[in-house]
Amino acid sequence: MAHTDSAMSARQSWIGTIQIITAAVCWGTLGIFSTYLNQIGFSGWQTTILRIVTAALIILVMLPKLWPKLIKLRPKQWLGLALQSLIGVLGMSVCYFFAVIYVGAGPAVALLYTAPVFSLLFSAFLLNESITRQSALLALMAVFGVGLKMLGEQAQVNWGIALGLLSGVCYSLYGVLGKRAMHDAHPAPLVFFTSIIISAGILLLLLLLPETYNTYGQLLTLPLSTWGYALGLSLIGTVVPFALYMKALEKLPATRASVFTIFEPLTAIALATLLLHQSLSWIQYVGVILILLAALFNAVLNGTTTRVPRWLKRRQRI
Repeated sequence: MAHTDSAMSARQSWIGTIQIITAAVCWGTLGIFSTYLNQIGFSGWQTTILRIVTAALIILVMLPKLWPKLIKLRPKQWLGLALQSLIGVLGMSVCYFFAVIYVGAGPAVALLYTAPVFSLLFSAFLLNESITRQSALLALMAVFGVGLKMLGEQAQVNWGIALGLLSGVCYSLYGVLGKRAMHDAHPAPLVFFTSIIISAGILLLLLLLPETYNTYGQLLTLPLSTWGYALGLSLIGTVVPFALYMKALEKLPATRASVFTIFEPLTAIALATLLLHQSLSWIQYVGVILILLAALFNAVLNGTTTRVPRWLKRRQRI
């Protein structure tokens, strides 16, 4: 019996690992889909609309299942989720997609992965979590990597570097603000799905309703392949990977799962090189490697993850 349980556990662990890697690869396609859409004529704002609004429409089919939990949320939690959505979802998407336009998919996702550095700072100020010497050294490694990345850039793309770093700031705030808003009381899927729907609503409230109509009107006039890019952006790059990640966390500890998300930037860089023919100088590659190593060591040593709020680890031990 013990042998059977051990075999089942090992099998579940392998399945969880495959789900995590698949999710990371899916996330890594975001830059490719957004680059193709940009080449067709969609702006960074329009790409954000296609990702968030389409994803919101897809996950609305889950509303009946989520509704009993949604009605239990307090007004203060709704305000916290609205702030998380505005910064962590909408802000990250806009900054990341514009960074892809300026510096390319590979460098943009590398800059996005400075998020663990900013997460340390925001967790200290907003959640009163301590910063260890080990975490500070990893932060310095990532900052040095960004510096090397900038050495190879021309002046006209510095905006792309700034936007890439800002996407990392917004990305880090997704987990921190989600944890602050929910106070460990609700599951991560509820936080994610709610934040996507709220983000779609915020997009419309920010006077983007005409732009939304124009975006989808423009999409309807284009070939079906373009529709595939838009669907890939929201389904493959957003909804599917998060669903896979959440299923994997039923089989793996969050600390181990976060290690495998390193496949996201590796996928983005590989696809940018193979499909978009984007290349970096050797010193930029050193900078990218330092950023990714800092994110990897941060996941291994500190057990943090920027995909799911850290309180999820506590739920897994219950």
